[in-house]
Amino acid sequence: MIKEFKEFSTGAVLKIANEELLQTYTTSRLIELYTFIWVRDTNINVEIDGISTTVKKDKIVVLTPNQYFKFIDGSNVLVYQFNREFYCIKDHDKEVSCVGVLFYGNTTISIVELNVKEQNKLDQLHKVFLDELDTVDTIQAEMLRMLMARFIITTTRLIKQQSNYNNLGDQVDLIRNFNILVDTHFRTEHAVGFYAQKLFKSPKTLSNNFAKFEKSPLQIIHDRIILEAKRLLIYTDKSAKEIAYEIGFEDASHLSRMFKRHTSLSPSEFKKQLKPEPEGKY
Repeated sequence: MIKEFKEFSTGAVLKIANEELLQTYTTSRLIELYTFIWVRDTNINVEIDGISTTVKKDKIVVLTPNQYFKFIDGSNVLVYQFNREFYCIKDHDKEVSCVGVLFYGNTTISIVELNVKEQNKLDQLHKVFLDELDTVDTIQAEMLRMLMARFIITTTRLIKQQSNYNNLGDQVDLIRNFNILVDTHFRTEHAVGFYAQKLFKSPKTLSNNFAKFEKSPLQIIHDRIILEAKRLLIYTDKSAKEIAYEIGFEDASHLSRMFKRHTSLSPSEFKKQLKPEPEGKY
């Protein structure tokens, strides 16, 4: 089952489907759309950015368009996908926008855990989604966007509770904005000072705001660089030297040293071996 809404005037796309849609990702490729994968009754196995992952039932995986995804196996899932033109052009509150905590929290992969109450709530919302997809009129697009906003509000509330964001106040916005900036500029800017200046903070103040989290600002910058290097090594034929230049290193040896600190392998060794990452459990 794959249901699709298209708005030709804006290029907006919304897809609501089951695991049939995931069959189009049997080889790793960019997911290309903002994606929610709701695992219902049984665990599923997927690969996200080269990492094999088992996602347990009653959880929702949140993916951004620039992530690589492969569906390995599983059944009875619900999938919601949309592009920027469908939702992101709307003037949503920053917390529930396409740059909100769901997509730019402090983890590479956002996983939303559902209790029975929230499952029932989203089940009812899903039924309304399907009904609206079959109702073609002049306000269909607006209704579908309102429903997606409600879905994102619900999942955002859950992930904030589960990540203890509600107790962090303004720090949440600072961290989210930092992650957005890193994702935008990591290819050219590798120093904490650049991002601190953009956020009107000193590097020390910025680091202090990350004290309650597992990673410092510099670690997040390095993790994003290494993630991109891995993506390019796994999914392209580019050499280690070409990749280094692409992500802002004039001297390829600098990337090689950073890569080896994070992975215990040089980029060339990683390219030769390309062994699966340790399996994750979410």
